[in-house]
Amino acid sequence: MPILEKVDRLADARAWYGDMPVESLYTAGIAGERFLRAIKDEGRLLGTHCAHCDITYLPPAIYCERCFAELNDWVEVGPGGEVHSFTVMAVGPDGAPLERPVVVAFVQLDGADGGLIHYLSDVDADEVEIGMRVVPVFKPAGERRGSILDITHFKPA
Repeated sequence: MPILEKVDRLADARAWYGDMPVESLYTAGIAGERFLRAIKDEGRLLGTHCAHCDITYLPPAIYCERCFAELNDWVEVGPGGEVHSFTVMAVGPDGAPLERPVVVAFVQLDGADGGLIHYLSDVDADEVEIGMRVVPVFKPAGERRGSILDITHFKPA
């Protein structure tokens, strides 16, 4: 059955076992490009602001999701923020126990209505709290490559 053939019955669906021979290229888009470039070149975080809805998007967007206005007002957010949610991982992606638990948190940065999901380090997992003030830790300028991982982690403020 060709991939473009319509499947009317679940029993006719096929599974592909193993690796799929597919390649893809992900682009960050216009807003993502400017956001990542500011992290790389300046070590700062940018969001976009909708004056009509009074929302500051982080990650930035090029259109307001509420009123569909084009967003051209770029603003610096953070660098500080607070933990709004977090999880502690004790098992790695391969199913093996981790040597030390890893904390991943949703951080809402000051001045933004959105936030970033990232690693939280320099604190014991059992000491992390909702509302904890944190700041980003950036790689040294010469080591940044234009990735969200140019922020190595967030740490308590």
